[in-house]
Amino acid sequence: MSRVCELTGKGPMVGNNVSHANNKTKRRFLPNLTEVTLGSDILDRRFKLRISNAALRSVDHRGGLDAYLLRAKQRELSPKAMQIKKDIEKAMAAAQA
Repeated sequence: MSRVCELTGKGPMVGNNVSHANNKTKRRFLPNLTEVTLGSDILDRRFKLRISNAALRSVDHRGGLDAYLLRAKQRELSPKAMQIKKDIEKAMAAAQA
């Protein structure tokens, strides 16, 4: 399982540990990922996603999974999230027609 957020695309970053003697050694900064279940109001379904806690706050701020995915850039989303976004767009188009 990769350590990449499924909604934001946030992944590991590389940096240095710096000791008191100013010795530098490589280290990785991993994103704070949690597995959460988010519900779609339009599809009336629940989805299990592995997202960062910052993304979870963004989803809450924008008003839910549907609103977040409709505004999200496609290049940041995982294939699973892109499929959910397509399904939401189809359901919205069917509801308007």
